[in-house]
Amino acid sequence: MRRSLARIAHEILERNHGPEGVVAVGIHSRGVPIARRLAAKMGELEGVAIPWGELDISLTRDDLRRRPTRSVRPTRIPIDVTGATVVLVDDVLYTGRTIRAAMDVLFGYGRPRSIQLAVLIDRGHRELPIRADYVGKNVPSATSEEVRVRLLEIDGVDDVTIAQASR
Repeated sequence: MRRSLARIAHEILERNHGPEGVVAVGIHSRGVPIARRLAAKMGELEGVAIPWGELDISLTRDDLRRRPTRSVRPTRIPIDVTGATVVLVDDVLYTGRTIRAAMDVLFGYGRPRSIQLAVLIDRGHRELPIRADYVGKNVPSATSEEVRVRLLEIDGVDDVTIAQASR
C-alpha cells in the first residue's frame, strides 16, 4: 500500500507539472485517510504543504432506497475548488456510482479546473463511464466478492482482502 501511494503521488505531481493548484479530496470514509497520506507524500516530495479535504456523499447516493442511510459526516475542503485541480480519492472503484455522487457534491463547492480520480484498488465492473486516472492496483474480482480495504487510521492495520460478499 505504501509503495502504491508513493507511486500515485509521483504520478499526480508529474501529470500536473508540480503541486500548484492541486488539492486531494477523500471520499468518506476510507478515501479520507488515503487523501491525507497522498497529500503528505506529495508535500514531502515537493517541500510544500498540499491541501487535502474530505467529502461526504451519503445523502447524494442513487441507492439510498436499497441501502440504510449512513450517518452524515463532515465535508471539509480547505480551499476554494474553483480553478483548482481536484484529485478525488477513494479506496475502491467498483461501479462508479460513488464517484458520480462525489462529483455532484463537489460542484456545490465551486467549478474545478479539472477533476482527477485516484483509487487504491480498481476492481472493474463499471456501471457508469468512469475511469480512474491513478490506480494503486487492479484487482479482478467477481461480482459475488467484496474487496475490503483496511487502513491503519481506521482499522489499526493496512491490508486489502477479497472475500465472498455477505448477503
